[in-house]
Amino acid sequence: MVDWSQFTAQDESIVWQARPAPRCFTFRRWQHALFGVLVTAMSIWWLVTGWGLVEQGEHTLWAVVPVPFLVIGLYLSVGQLLMARLEWERVFYALTERQLLVQCGLLRSRIIAFDLKTLSYQCLYPLGEQLGTFYLEAGTRRITLSCIEYPHELYRRLEPWITENNANRSE
Repeated sequence: MVDWSQFTAQDESIVWQARPAPRCFTFRRWQHALFGVLVTAMSIWWLVTGWGLVEQGEHTLWAVVPVPFLVIGLYLSVGQLLMARLEWERVFYALTERQLLVQCGLLRSRIIAFDLKTLSYQCLYPLGEQLGTFYLEAGTRRITLSCIEYPHELYRRLEPWITENNANRSE
């Protein structure tokens, strides 16, 4: 886990911390990967057909045009899964009595902090019985905490804050 002490006050303690489930986090965009496989297959077919046309004396453009589509298809099908798996190594979530902290980033880790007094909305998207993704709003800021195991614990901890914050706003 992460040493959160440099991001918290001395009298502040961690009441909850987690990290995403690795398989869920890696494959959370599986629809993109499936579409990427389709784009890759079509691009390979186009590339092979284009080279056949070039060998018959047609313009080289027929073999060059599908290359960007092939690159996009490879990124969507395999690249984004590899990047998600590498990013997972650096993703951590923590909740204190005053703030929600998120460490994320692929190349450079960064810390995102949300003051609990600014939270106005939460939505839990269940991905299984003990797995879910959170969507949170704090004023104009929004964040998604992907693939949290036992998400109901975090939901219960944030619910009183959001209820109180919304009650204070409506007064």
